[in-house]
Amino acid sequence: MSKYADKQFWLDTLDRAVATFAQAAVATLTAGVTGLLDIDGIQLASVAGLAAVVSVLTSIAFRGGSEVSE
Repeated sequence: MSKYADKQFWLDTLDRAVATFAQAAVATLTAGVTGLLDIDGIQLASVAGLAAVVSVLTSIAFRGGSEVSE
């Protein structure tokens, strides 16, 4: 069975990606924004989305290197 076929791996990966998205969104919101009306929603989603993609790719990369021979 493929090491990527594990349902728990994908649930954990999704959990980390969502947490990373939220953290990046909070960081973007608090970086130089002075009010709610000053928020650029598209820029916020772009930055947070990129962070989430990097999180998924990192999860895949580390999973690929952690296979144990039996």
